[in-house]
Amino acid sequence: MSDIIQTIVISEHGSTCELIKLYLQEFEKFSFLASTPDFSKAYEALKELRTSLVIVDISEYQEQALNFVSKVTAEIPNCRAIVLSDRPNVDLVIRAMRIGASDFVSFPVIKDEFFSILEKHYLDMSGQKPKKSKCRVISVYSNKGGIGKTSVATNLSLELAKITKENVALIDLNFQMGDVTTFLDLKPSFNISYMLQNLDKINEDFLLSTLERYRNTSLYVLADPPYFKQIDNISVKDISKLFELLRDVFSYIVVDMSNALDSRTMQILENSDLVLFVSIVNLPALRNCQRCLELFEKSGFSDDKIQILINRYMENDEINADDVEEVLGKKVYWKIPNNYFTMMSAINKGVPVSEINSDSNVALSYKNLALMISDSIFKKQLSNDEGRFNFVKEQ
Repeated sequence: MSDIIQTIVISEHGSTCELIKLYLQEFEKFSFLASTPDFSKAYEALKELRTSLVIVDISEYQEQALNFVSKVTAEIPNCRAIVLSDRPNVDLVIRAMRIGASDFVSFPVIKDEFFSILEKHYLDMSGQKPKKSKCRVISVYSNKGGIGKTSVATNLSLELAKITKENVALIDLNFQMGDVTTFLDLKPSFNISYMLQNLDKINEDFLLSTLERYRNTSLYVLADPPYFKQIDNISVKDISKLFELLRDVFSYIVVDMSNALDSRTMQILENSDLVLFVSIVNLPALRNCQRCLELFEKSGFSDDKIQILINRYMENDEINADDVEEVLGKKVYWKIPNNYFTMMSAINKGVPVSEINSDSNVALSYKNLALMISDSIFKKQLSNDEGRFNFVKEQ
């Protein structure tokens, strides 16, 4: 039988602590260890526990409480955090989940709902729950070269890793002209050909030790094949199998795609959760984009899956975002501003743009894009769970 998981409750209100204590005693799989309003004492106690749950009431001292949740979940790997609040709203729930909370519970705490949450976390923490991938595959595609999709893929993937603190895989599937390792100044020991030849050996440890980790982040890079002759041995079936394995280990997979529209490309796009179709604002690029969108529609891709991202956008350009939407018959999902000198400096130095100037308009745009993509997952979860929240409207 799995060990009972020790639990600490943090709240300014004794009645809340007593209620949670009674619920934990009745549930039995979690052991009530202590309650305290002191974040420092709780942190020191949690560090000593092998596996633990902390339940944090953020109704008072909200910022301090959220900072505590962020610190605990980042620094104590085997600790899960459940957040309580008497005034939940959508933005607050998303923020709490983004910084590391495993769940969010609104007052009054309903016993049956609370037990359901505890059961879910107990199965997960004790290793009894079958793995269900929550990974999201984001493919960055353009059917025209020189648009900047590699810049989008590399900067987006790093921002996702920084914001979510989860494992992110950046896969270079631009088999003939892959530049991901150049953009990040990496010299990986292994590439996708090696991975495909060793599919039977792949597990979490193998992936995390074989993919090239970018500096001290949770971003892992899988390079394109170094030799053209290796491309012929890469099959659609093997790529699909590799992605199945990657989904079990990574929370996000960002794919830098080839410009070609072959069977491999279509299969990857089919298996993607989101396709960022990168274009720039000029008539030839938009015409190419229009033709490709027609093909995707005929191929049965959903309208939500394919999203338009305009790169090197200038507000005072002759063609604006409204014109683009009219030509394509589709809303623009995101605009990356034109900042030639900052981007070229990043590319020439082999670093993400945030390392050149984190306050530049283009660096902030990538950060906000990553925030929007990660938040959309939480919003989808909220739409499924909205019935158990008593949301308070913002004043």
